Amino acid sequence: MNDLLTALGLVLVIEGVLYALAPGAMKRAIQQMLPIPEKQLRTGGLIAMGLGFVIVWLLRH
Repeated sequence: MNDLLTALGLVLVIEGVLYALAPGAMKRAIQQMLPIPEKQLRTGGLIAMGLGFVIVWLLRH
């Protein structure tokens, strides 16, 4: 459970840094995502999730 909370904290730190240092770029990135179909965003999210899982698994084993 401790590892999960640490990972969540790191995600929030990274996301917070992006919004703090480049809020305009983050707004533009969100605007560029609006026309992308939900299925494509979902697929990208699943790929990122799988890649993240593999990285964590490799580091932990």
